[in-house]
Amino acid sequence: MAAISDNSARYRDLPAQSSSLPVLDWGSWRTPFVFFTGKGGVGKTTVAGAAAVALADAGRSVLMVSTDPASNLGELLGTPVGPAPGAVPGVPGLELMNLDPEEAAAAYRERVIGPYRGVAPQEELRDIEEQLAGECTVEVAAFDRFTQLIVRPELVGRYDHVLFDTAPTGHTLRLLSLPSAWSQFIETSPEGASCLGPRSGLQAQRTQYRVAVEQLAAPERTTLVLVSRPEAAALREAGRAGAELAAQGIRNQRLVVNGLLREPLAGDRVAEALAARELSALDARPASLRAIPTAQVPLVGWDLTGITALRALVSGRGGPVPRPDVPIDAAEAAPLPSLEALVDELAAGPPGAVMVMGKGGVGKTTIAAAVAVGLARRGHDVHLSTTDPAGRPADVLAGDACGHLTVSRIDPAAELARYTADRLRAAERMAPDRRALLEEDLRSPCTEELAVFRAFAELLSRARGRFVVVDTAPSGHTLRLLDLTGSYHRQVMTDADQVHGRITTPLMRLRDPAHTRVLIVTLPELTPVSEAAALQDSLRRAGIEPFGWVANAALTASGTHDPLLRSRAALEHPQLHRIRDELSANAWLVPWQSEALVGEDQLAALSHT
Repeated sequence: MAAISDNSARYRDLPAQSSSLPVLDWGSWRTPFVFFTGKGGVGKTTVAGAAAVALADAGRSVLMVSTDPASNLGELLGTPVGPAPGAVPGVPGLELMNLDPEEAAAAYRERVIGPYRGVAPQEELRDIEEQLAGECTVEVAAFDRFTQLIVRPELVGRYDHVLFDTAPTGHTLRLLSLPSAWSQFIETSPEGASCLGPRSGLQAQRTQYRVAVEQLAAPERTTLVLVSRPEAAALREAGRAGAELAAQGIRNQRLVVNGLLREPLAGDRVAEALAARELSALDARPASLRAIPTAQVPLVGWDLTGITALRALVSGRGGPVPRPDVPIDAAEAAPLPSLEALVDELAAGPPGAVMVMGKGGVGKTTIAAAVAVGLARRGHDVHLSTTDPAGRPADVLAGDACGHLTVSRIDPAAELARYTADRLRAAERMAPDRRALLEEDLRSPCTEELAVFRAFAELLSRARGRFVVVDTAPSGHTLRLLDLTGSYHRQVMTDADQVHGRITTPLMRLRDPAHTRVLIVTLPELTPVSEAAALQDSLRRAGIEPFGWVANAALTASGTHDPLLRSRAALEHPQLHRIRDELSANAWLVPWQSEALVGEDQLAALSHT
């Protein structure tokens, strides 16, 4: 573990205002629609579920809807969840439903493609299917489904409140705002389209979407709840998401800080360091978050699964906790090797790409930087980069640059400008009307993804004779990037008979274990592990087999004596066993660090170099 300073003094010296945040009034929601959003693992499903139970217990009729493909809503509330509203046993007035994005996307694609079957040439059908094959379509299709819950009186009129676990993204709302006659452009220039395939199915529902967007923007109709952990990265992401959605008209926002450690055990280095870090993060939260109503949900020591546990959270009276004599030694919890063993194993193999993947907030940037520093200190040439718009590997290194290590980042804005300039330069002789449509297409949110993909492909090609460690964007963005990689691969292979010489696509590099090793980073908690498992399934469907998992920031083996944190550590045991026994043949454990890992020496200490 990294060196520990006097956290007791630091905790006492911090301002008190952040620790005095009011506890969330679980029954305070007034608007018919309440959207909960936040980074993976911050507890938005738990917060939304507890709010739904509290409202139903107060006598209101409530529908809770999840649009998250990795949702654990059914596990949380102890009942199966299907595509139609279903009652929750033991909670009169509460119904649940799940809008499966993949099922919605399949129905959406058929609605778009169906009218063309038997009419359009087969080649054109393949073009449309390719345009509709991506994550962008899944996102729009999910929005298409839940707008029906917002605008149809026969559905909305049955409930006092409709709570959504996951809100529409700014990406989706920007996509809906593009005004041009996309169908004309698809007919004349399908090869130039990026978001055009998904948008082509939106025309018939234009009125429905307009009404839905108006409802989202009406403060008396919609509340957006930004859920965050009391951590700097999660609060930054909450601020970014809030600003992006505010720019699209959703301005009635609240911040819920989930899992705040309010009374650390005096003298316990880990507990006081954690509390100090939380208060520092809250005091440094973005200005946009300071301007909105904020409440806290205290950290609890029991598993928040089931109606009884959620009611205990709402009441504040406490719930079942693990036995205090449960051991929290890492070897007893799950005998996982350290990060040093991972870096040694990578260093013993051939150079190539090391892709560090996972949901936001699990510590990907720190793990990627620690792996890069560890490899460089073992004498290997290493390049560290990131595809995460919020990623800042150079900040984690704090200006330190050991020998053999270079650092860069894929800046989406810069890549977008470069990509746009190249596309327009290639279209200089295009007719003015078609150039105008191309210019609008290049303003769509998907264009940035294409630009980042191009830079990502260039980055992968550099992993010859050296290690290239890539801190990827959170899972949703990474899946869209992989989707573009797959689309490019299919296009190249379709045209392969026209290309002479050896073809190596980015997807081929990702699938080749001799060239690329994928590390999945997670926290040893139920939701992050479940979401990481879903990411692994998606990778395997793409033909990419992960090299292994890293369980990061484990209170197990941290040495804490704080009773609440010891209870939290005991809750990690089943997740560590799940990782080791069910999800991956290779896994490594990184204990929770009392100090923020900044600078080459602190990062190197993780791999003992």
